[in-house]
Amino acid sequence: MARSQSASPWSVMSAFHEVSTRRTYEAAVEQIAYAVRMGDIVVGERLPSERVLADIMKVSRPTVREALKALVDVGVLETRSGGGTIVKSDVVPAELVAQRMDLRINEVAGVLEARRLFEPAVAQLAALYIDDNDVARLQSTIDLLRHGAETRERFVLFEVRFHIAVARATKNTTIVELTRSLFRRLEIVRDMAMHDPGEAGAAIAIHERTLAAICSGDPDAIDAAMDEHLAYLERLWDQETGRERPRRVLDLPRFRHAPRREG
Repeated sequence: MARSQSASPWSVMSAFHEVSTRRTYEAAVEQIAYAVRMGDIVVGERLPSERVLADIMKVSRPTVREALKALVDVGVLETRSGGGTIVKSDVVPAELVAQRMDLRINEVAGVLEARRLFEPAVAQLAALYIDDNDVARLQSTIDLLRHGAETRERFVLFEVRFHIAVARATKNTTIVELTRSLFRRLEIVRDMAMHDPGEAGAAIAIHERTLAAICSGDPDAIDAAMDEHLAYLERLWDQETGRERPRRVLDLPRFRHAPRREG
């Protein structure tokens, strides 16, 4: 089902930014692919025109054209006569997400540690500003985890979208972009998740408890839920690699005394 750009402040345009590498073709492919994976552009929705994408990314139109063609060739996009380029599938082949290989294995523990500093505070802030639309988006993502994740890849995709939706609930675009960056760097770890189909039920339950805690607005409940949520991936990392999980980090000041915004 197509989505109207005017219906949400999180427009398709916000998913793209200037390409800052000489490997412009690869960067353009990855940027478009990631926007599709994260649900910024949903199945059935039309992408901005080549001209608009070229202007935003600061690359040539032929570069954009070749990037779109690469995604058409693997079945992610579809070109329609007179209808522009449409998202056909949100399952993007792993080899097209180049940054997943840029992170060395020995750096992953540091990224997991960064989550400990960042995501609990994001959840606390989200609890202050979350509205009915945010709750519906988060619940919809959990429903997709339960009923729409036919493969491990789709389960991981919807799981990441849950975290992006929490960031969006803060109503802070900088936090959303930081969350996106963090999860790009976690691609290599997230592929470890869900080797055992039996893990799906436990993962879904953790997401349900996280949403309930954020909706409650209780700082202690949010901390407990986020600790469980973050520990889940850390534990998988421990089991797969035999490495120690990230160091325990000190509790950061929380948003206990900030009033909840109404509306």
